[in-house]
Amino acid sequence: MPMKIKVAWIGKTKEAAIHALTNEYLKRISRYAEIAGVSLKDEAAILSLATGERSKKQDRHKLVLLDARGRQFSSEELAGFLDREQVNAIPLLFAIGGSDGFSEETRRRAEFTLSLGRMTLPHELARVVLVEQLYRAFTILDQHPYHLGH
Repeated sequence: MPMKIKVAWIGKTKEAAIHALTNEYLKRISRYAEIAGVSLKDEAAILSLATGERSKKQDRHKLVLLDARGRQFSSEELAGFLDREQVNAIPLLFAIGGSDGFSEETRRRAEFTLSLGRMTLPHELARVVLVEQLYRAFTILDQHPYHLGH
């Protein structure tokens, strides 16, 4: 059974290039996992999705927040994280906040907090970096040459 992942972000995508890159990497990841990208209105919608309240099937997700105060991984460490999470069979929800980040309440409710680095990134660019790194992590696990071509 393939791993299930959702990547959620707050707000509409304004830039066509961001939309195109997000979709390209989501398509690539779909070879390795069941993945979906979803635009949500606010943090409450992210928490609702994480707890399964938005779904008739009541699927709970492990909430992974992207936040500068989170844990930084190398690409190989992210691959290891995904490999370990596959065993749990709980879908992952990677959540990217709006321009103001996440509230303390949402940070407390997250089961894991991931940082893409100490530099500040626009939230739409952070989404592209995240989905590219998720794709890279799956290629590392699959021993695909994509990662080696850097």
